[in-house]
Amino acid sequence: QVQVVESGGGLVQPGESLRLSCAASGSTLRVSNMAWYRQAPGNRREFVAAIVGSTGALSYADSVKGRFTISSIAANNTGYLTMNNLKPEDTAVYLCAAELDYRNYWGQGTQVTVSS
Repeated sequence: QVQVVESGGGLVQPGESLRLSCAASGSTLRVSNMAWYRQAPGNRREFVAAIVGSTGALSYADSVKGRFTISSIAANNTGYLTMNNLKPEDTAVYLCAAELDYRNYWGQGTQVTVSS
């Protein structure tokens, strides 16, 4: 059974950085694509960043361009989201979606709070 686990969230001050991890386990298949989403209280889930494993193609939400970087997908099915210059509006639960065999698997999320 495939499991996706995010980690690395926490409480930081504006302008600081965090690196989130996403690890998929329980399958012999390689994660083909990986994406990050976030959801703040009372808001809809929104897209943050994605990578296509086969081509390395990247995409970012406008709100995070230039500040967030999604990594390539490692052979152990782990990926990262590096977040720099964090802002209070980045506060949310960050969720990872890992695609294996044309199906998306979601983790439970990791909380990121940006506050002074």
